[in-house]
Amino acid sequence: MELRMRKYVLAGCASVLALAGSAALAQEEAPNHNPTVITAAPATNGPGLASPWSYSGKQGIGSAYEAYKDYQFSDQAKTGTVSKVWFSLAEGVVTETMYGRIHEAQIREMQIAVTGAGWTAFERTDTISHVEYIHTDAAGRPLSPAYRLTNTDKQGRFVIIKDVFTDPDHQSLMVRVTVKALKGPVTPYVILDPSMANTSGDDEGHANVTHLQAWQGNVALNLSANVPFKKATVGYTGVSDGIKELTASHSLGELHSAADQKGNIVLVGQLPVVSKAATFDLAVGFGATTQAASAESAATLKTGYARVLANYNGEGKAVGWEDYLASLSELKSLIPVSEDNGKLLYASALALKVQEDHTSAGAMIASLSNPWGDTVTTDVSSTGYKAVWPRDFYQVSMALAALGDRETPVAAFRYLPTVQVKATTPGNTGATGWFMQKAHVDGTPEWVGVQLDQTAMPILLGERLEQLGLISKTELLSSYQTMLKPAADFLSHGGTVGLDWNHATITPPYSQQERWEEQEGHSPSTTAAVIAGLTAAADIATQAGDAAGAKLYAEKAGEYSGKLEQRLFTTSGKVRGADRPASYFLRISRSDDANNPGSQDSRNGRPALSSDLMVDAGFLELVRYGVRPADDKDITASLAVVDDQTLPENLRVRYDFHFPGTDVTVPGFRRYGNDGYGEGTDGGNYGPMSADQRGRVWPIFTGERGHYELALESLKAGGATDGDISAIRGTYVKGMELFANEGLMIPEQVFDGVGSKTAHDYTVGEGTDSATPLAWSHAEYVKLLRSVRDRQVWDRNPATYQRFSSLSSGPDSNKVKD
Repeated sequence: MELRMRKYVLAGCASVLALAGSAALAQEEAPNHNPTVITAAPATNGPGLASPWSYSGKQGIGSAYEAYKDYQFSDQAKTGTVSKVWFSLAEGVVTETMYGRIHEAQIREMQIAVTGAGWTAFERTDTISHVEYIHTDAAGRPLSPAYRLTNTDKQGRFVIIKDVFTDPDHQSLMVRVTVKALKGPVTPYVILDPSMANTSGDDEGHANVTHLQAWQGNVALNLSANVPFKKATVGYTGVSDGIKELTASHSLGELHSAADQKGNIVLVGQLPVVSKAATFDLAVGFGATTQAASAESAATLKTGYARVLANYNGEGKAVGWEDYLASLSELKSLIPVSEDNGKLLYASALALKVQEDHTSAGAMIASLSNPWGDTVTTDVSSTGYKAVWPRDFYQVSMALAALGDRETPVAAFRYLPTVQVKATTPGNTGATGWFMQKAHVDGTPEWVGVQLDQTAMPILLGERLEQLGLISKTELLSSYQTMLKPAADFLSHGGTVGLDWNHATITPPYSQQERWEEQEGHSPSTTAAVIAGLTAAADIATQAGDAAGAKLYAEKAGEYSGKLEQRLFTTSGKVRGADRPASYFLRISRSDDANNPGSQDSRNGRPALSSDLMVDAGFLELVRYGVRPADDKDITASLAVVDDQTLPENLRVRYDFHFPGTDVTVPGFRRYGNDGYGEGTDGGNYGPMSADQRGRVWPIFTGERGHYELALESLKAGGATDGDISAIRGTYVKGMELFANEGLMIPEQVFDGVGSKTAHDYTVGEGTDSATPLAWSHAEYVKLLRSVRDRQVWDRNPATYQRFSSLSSGPDSNKVKD
């Protein structure tokens, strides 16, 4: 496909206002958002009731593909105007829709209500929803994140079909709605619940037959249809929001033209009666003012459904998602490694790229969702997982590199200084070189705990990108001086933090927080990343001519490796009971003696327990990065405990899954025993905290185990056999594919069958309300495919593997080569 500028950019406001009366409307509106004068009285009973965010189990996510110009987003790039709109779908409706920055939600939810003779039905609660991709290849692999939702009324009275995508040349969301009446005429209504500026408590709005509008401060939205609304109203949530009237009287009664005070508002527009079938095009435009937002939605409607979708897809001369997939040099070669003919592979490539901010190139978030969003109210701004964690960020960067993306990982690496703590970081009075726990995509600190693996991973990423030829040696050595050396120095010496609430003194490899952000201490997964990061830093330092740095980092890596088993491998573990001591790697130790590891703190409602009562599979990261060989006897002893499904229910980690229509046994794993980060076994959602909270199974760990099994089989003389590879694909690759939902989104957590199915009536293996899709889940799947294809673990650091992996095992070994 030719990579050329989109030819369909529309300019100017008045020239593109195609709706009846829109030009006059634009003239009437003032910059301060004064509403058009219409006869209905304003709503006066605000500010309304607080709303939660939407269900986090997304069926799909989407945004326009935007190309870089010199590794930055620009209107001068080959894709033209940079669109900064993202959407999500859940329970058959449009949920959080962002404009501006990727974490700035402007819509909480948008759905269709339908009324008939004496009844009202709402899409989200009264239909059965199915999702599919609109644009696929002949094998059914998705070629763009454009979706079709088919919502069928549970009582068989109507069907609603919605096509959802964004306009790549404008700041707008397009939704084509087809309503089919099956048992007599029906009346559809558009219900728009805004959350301007990422909150819902301070919105203003107005409505008439040409538009539904909302705004807060310097951001506004406008929803218009290709036909005028029959009626339109704005009201306050739970008080006068139109939903109450539709529920009670099956029609809109008293209409309100505007909200007379800031509050939590809902806008409703009545579409024409449908006797058999009718199709309506809706466009939600965004901008700094209602005039700008109106112009964006009008321009999208004028361009039309077919052309906007083609531009989004990248069909013909337009540059879009087809072009991005075509740029991934390794994508097609990974199809034969999959078990579903590449469907989840293509969906993963799209999902990973969608979750990048379009202002800060390379800023990739953890998930386009708010976990357990339906228990978090919108009156306070919340990023949820729509933020940067360097750990998740590393996973995504490495997955995109595995796909053959030659640009995004580079933009990501160049973005990393944005989230590194420096002397110039606002408010910092302490140690430098470490990377923030969690930050907004513009670098604003959000959480400031120190997690040493997040400081090691940027070093690993830099070295790998240079080895792949994605950055030059000159760039790597330049970044060593400005970013990687300060990180390696912190991993070597630690220091006293001085940012926000955090004034702790960090002494590596003892981390203030491990990779789950909940406990301090020595951790196998964190220590693995630190050893590998320092080993990589030593190599880079040697190339940079920094002999002192190279010596220091190599010595520290050796020191941490030499003491690893002493600190973390217990020989008197009590997880199987005091009368059955076992030997295994601990999840956390708070001392240098694994047989006296101390206790962990109470977290997520779960009570504190002795550290030798909790196991996890984090020690597999030692194999992933090359710190220990896969056949290390301490690794295999620990696996036997992790795999023990007779452990007490709360301490148990492994659960095997069987899915209808397959004969595959899929091994699934919780983060660790005693995990409380999940819905309650009593049926309650996550929070408020109680002893019933239960962390569920994470698909990530099925991928991590698959990586381990590949590493183990690769130790055979001659390497892994075809039979070995087939078994890994049939269990671990297939397992991750089975955990994905109908929209090919892989969740953070899936229901393990323990306790209540909750209000969502989960089936075993179904994604929960945690976070779907989780970028890390998709990244792990992609990396597993690449590893299996290469017959070598993709994340393995060659220098670390060469130095440490061939050593003898056991707590008395020094575990280091000179």
